[in-house]
Amino acid sequence: MRKTAYLGLFCAVALILSYVESLIPFFAGIPGMKLGLPNAAIVTVLYLYSWKEAALVNAVRILAVGFLFGNMFSMMFSAAGAVLSLAVMQLVKKTGRLSPAGVSIAGGIAHNAGQVMAAAAVVENLRIGYYFVPLAAAGLLTGAAIGILSQLLIPRLQPLVR
Repeated sequence: MRKTAYLGLFCAVALILSYVESLIPFFAGIPGMKLGLPNAAIVTVLYLYSWKEAALVNAVRILAVGFLFGNMFSMMFSAAGAVLSLAVMQLVKKTGRLSPAGVSIAGGIAHNAGQVMAAAAVVENLRIGYYFVPLAAAGLLTGAAIGILSQLLIPRLQPLVR
């Protein structure tokens, strides 16, 4: 019961961060580039619980944000990035070699790779892969910032959720 309540709170935080992110005017010349603020909740849940709970929070966020602020394409691209990102973050976390910041960086880059692959499939053109280089750079920077935030949150939240 307590775990469900906390996961609900993490879903709410992810939704709020998605909304806040939509209010921030961020344009770096690449369509669809975002800061990835909601991923702070996902990385935190990954460390506090497991990949299953992180996937659940991510799925709820993607569906809710898609229905509230987006469309089917935004949900598809978000889901493609989220699935690859979470898989990579879980694998990297499992090695125990990187901090949450490093795990978040890997997830940020993987998220962009998933979105570029989805875009290539939609437009049926592999040339769209050129977008990956600037997106990967953005994923590295934003992944680091979000990972540092998560790294600060995890030890503070662990006593509450256990």
